[in-house]
Amino acid sequence: MNPLHEGRAGAWLVKVPQITLAFWIVKILCTTVGETGADFLAVDAGLGQGPTRAIMAALLAAALAAQMRSRSYTPWLYWLTVVLVSIVGTQITDLMTDGLGISLYASTSAFALLLALIFAVWWQVERTLSIHDIKTPRREAFYWAAILCTFAMGTAAGDLATEALHLGFTRGALVFGGLIALTWLAWRMGADAVLTFWIAYILTRPFGAALGDLLTQAKTYGGLGMGAMWTSALFLSVIVLLVGVEQYGHAGHAGRDAAHPAH
Repeated sequence: MNPLHEGRAGAWLVKVPQITLAFWIVKILCTTVGETGADFLAVDAGLGQGPTRAIMAALLAAALAAQMRSRSYTPWLYWLTVVLVSIVGTQITDLMTDGLGISLYASTSAFALLLALIFAVWWQVERTLSIHDIKTPRREAFYWAAILCTFAMGTAAGDLATEALHLGFTRGALVFGGLIALTWLAWRMGADAVLTFWIAYILTRPFGAALGDLLTQAKTYGGLGMGAMWTSALFLSVIVLLVGVEQYGHAGHAGRDAAHPAH
């Protein structure tokens, strides 16, 4: 086989997107939708917490099964799974806090320990935590387990910062946004790419949670009063637009490779 073609074939089998500015924009939008979407379905749409959790968990299981069965990265399927993971991760934390009465200090610590355990086992088994190497079912299973844990932990950490520590929505968003900027700066200065990626990925969740609360909560509570429905609709529209553009480019790339195979 032609070496160039072999390289393209290997890259084509990677199950996650390239890490670009668009990736981080969509990721942050997904985290905010997870915060606002769960609230909208449970409260504004009147489904209630129990039915909302059941429906979203079923949808996530179906999307994750389809994602795991796919043999290459498919933008719409990948990002649909991320949105659903975001919503379910938010609901897990809300269940622990509101339903079971577990403190945000305890839930944040528990999810942090669980995430550390996932990373430790992942490293022990695969010897890499790089998302550029998500090319096997086992690595992808570790990846999605870590992603779900980051969303649950990020929700707890965001609520801990804005509510229990009384930072408020605006200062909470600024603090987590500043930490993301510092992580980017560390990467630009030569810090380990895998480490800084996962730090930034974890921080985008509490940033999105704080941003979601800032946009949706009433002005009397320190928010902007946009409401969960309009915030979710706006952010979902932008996600669909950006992912649609990526899907179109992805399909065009696949078509060109099929039409002009290397010899």
